[in-house]
Amino acid sequence: MKLALFGGTFDPVHLGHLAIARAAAKAFDLGLIHFVPAAVPPHKGGRVLSDFRHRYAMLALATAEEQTFLPSLLEADSDLPNYSIQTVRRLKSTLRKSDKLYFLIGIDAFMEISTWRQPVELLRECDFIVASRPDYSLADVGEALPETLRPSGRVLEALRKQSASGTVALPNTTIHLLSGVKEKISSTQIRASASKSVQQLSRYVPRAVAGYIKKEHLYVSQDKTESGKSAKVLSFHRSAKRSDQEQG
Repeated sequence: MKLALFGGTFDPVHLGHLAIARAAAKAFDLGLIHFVPAAVPPHKGGRVLSDFRHRYAMLALATAEEQTFLPSLLEADSDLPNYSIQTVRRLKSTLRKSDKLYFLIGIDAFMEISTWRQPVELLRECDFIVASRPDYSLADVGEALPETLRPSGRVLEALRKQSASGTVALPNTTIHLLSGVKEKISSTQIRASASKSVQQLSRYVPRAVAGYIKKEHLYVSQDKTESGKSAKVLSFHRSAKRSDQEQG
């Protein structure tokens, strides 16, 4: 079976995430996509997150009608930072030799991969599917790679005018650039709209998720500064811990 690991905070999961997963499933004939919410994401140390149980519940609601989408508890019940390389290896240990695993990721997150824990080793673990956008070039993808895998300056300059599409072959792995995913939604945008109606929130998240957000009073601003900036206090939250500046 071909399958993918799709990780993130999913705070909350939204229509953009689902659009990426559907496009990847179709393009790569994926039989299963594991949506893996991070209990303690190392790269979100400066932001307060909704409690893991809420983020997992929203994923369960969002994926309930999708036979190939599976909300995962791979990173649940952890008080330590969740590093992608550990999660990938944990999932691979449960697979058959005939299975093929992909790491599914948006291009914005991929741009930071060189700062993750053991990025070269992570790239060796499986192929990557990167959901691309027209405003990125192949040079951007190349520059994001760890230094030992990064193309020379001359090669990068030649790639500057080529859109981030197709495949990038690296030692022991291939990066597949998935283009044509048009849902451009951010979790920040949704959190800022938490006070709106279920119908309005459903423009960004599945209706069941919108109902859950309203029912649990998630993303409600409880403190505003005189300048108008909101200090967001999330219901049922816990702080993600910093991890000695290591990410991924």
